[in-house]
Amino acid sequence: MKEVQAAKKNSLTLFAFFAMTASMVMTVYEYPTFATSGFHLVFFLLLGGILWFLPVALCAAEMATVEGWQEGGIFAWVGNTLGEKFGFAAIFFQWFQITVGFVTMIYFILGCVSYIFNWNSLNNVPFIKFIGVLVIFWALTFSQLGGTKNTAKIAKAGFIFGILIPAIILFALSIAYIVQGNPVDVKIGAKYFVPDFSKVDTLVVFVSFILAYMGVEASASHVNELQDAHKNYPLAMIILVVLAIILNTIGGLTVAAVVPQSKLSLSAGVVETFKALVLHFAPNGTWLVKLIAILLALGVMGEVSAWVVGPSRGMYAAAQKGILPKSLTKTNEHNVPINLVFVQGIIVTIWAAVLTFGGGGNNVSFLTAISLTVVIYLVGYLLFFIGYFILVLKKGNLKRAYHVPGGKTFKLIVAACGFLTSIFALAISFVPPSELNSKSAHEYLTILIISFIITVLIPFVIYAITSKKRDVKATK
Repeated sequence: MKEVQAAKKNSLTLFAFFAMTASMVMTVYEYPTFATSGFHLVFFLLLGGILWFLPVALCAAEMATVEGWQEGGIFAWVGNTLGEKFGFAAIFFQWFQITVGFVTMIYFILGCVSYIFNWNSLNNVPFIKFIGVLVIFWALTFSQLGGTKNTAKIAKAGFIFGILIPAIILFALSIAYIVQGNPVDVKIGAKYFVPDFSKVDTLVVFVSFILAYMGVEASASHVNELQDAHKNYPLAMIILVVLAIILNTIGGLTVAAVVPQSKLSLSAGVVETFKALVLHFAPNGTWLVKLIAILLALGVMGEVSAWVVGPSRGMYAAAQKGILPKSLTKTNEHNVPINLVFVQGIIVTIWAAVLTFGGGGNNVSFLTAISLTVVIYLVGYLLFFIGYFILVLKKGNLKRAYHVPGGKTFKLIVAACGFLTSIFALAISFVPPSELNSKSAHEYLTILIISFIITVLIPFVIYAITSKKRDVKATK
């Protein structure tokens, strides 16, 4: 039995763990969103990376290696600093946001599949689109019931073939395109580097770059299975921050250079960019574009797979404490919390129906659902940073394998950057999207604010109910 547990604890190599984490954060399909900012994207990516992404990664690295905090991810970190109630709220927010995120990720996969097979109805007919979401999501969910080894295999394949190779191809094609002297649709220079922050739209755009980095801490629930975790977890975080900034910069600039702003589609912009570049060099290379679309779809499948079990493991740790029904503590022979994963799947199915039939495109319900996941996740990050402040200021004697370098003062500065950036992002997230008219903007804000308040209260209500039950049991 001890040998089995040891094997589980050391089943992930540095690369496998890095690939899982990278699959959760890095996505090629976000390049068009970055491209809308032109050369400003370099400034935004660096600023977001330094002020938010790096603080989250470094603080998570320290908290994940505190002795006894390795199980449960953000639930353990916040729970051991702010109390169990807030720990449950933090993991609930992380888990809740991804139930919507799954649907939007799979929409991209469906877009790639519809292009590959010239099957427009997969993207345009709500019922067919809904069935497509369910088939892909449940197939990937069942693939994760085999445990972390399966997750690691899909994540590694997704990272190599769906993120790294497409990024290299994109970079190589763009260099060849520019060397030929072809027209470039982005203005590059020092005066185009720093955006005008006096405009509200600029602030809203900056938030979108911060949001692109979300999820770096979610893989920490697997830190127990990582080989030499005290050294490899921080190393994986640092490599990820550097690589994400570099690849996102190259990818975003390439899309901005090749596809005119007026023709840029946020959902299909990556495929359009590859199509423009490939057909420029090989007019009969449509088959190659379809092959790249397959790789892009594989990358997002890796992302979905990596997210299926991660937050569920944190919720499982909460269920073990009695905060959730005992039935949710059931695991299979691969230590996967199957009941929690199936409950998650049911919620995702409901979201898929709401977004596909009720939201569909860029209208109020769709935008509200996406914004709701963002603001809820940001509340979780605020709890995360407050927990880190407590760790540094009041629990400095706790043994941990990794420390954010620079001493206590620098640790507090790093966490303060992430905390203040999170507050700023949360406030700006309530600014209605510019494409909405005044009536739609009012509806958007009303629905978002009410939904936000209700959703923030849910974990605290659950905790209050279950804590009373536990108190009653304890007195018997």
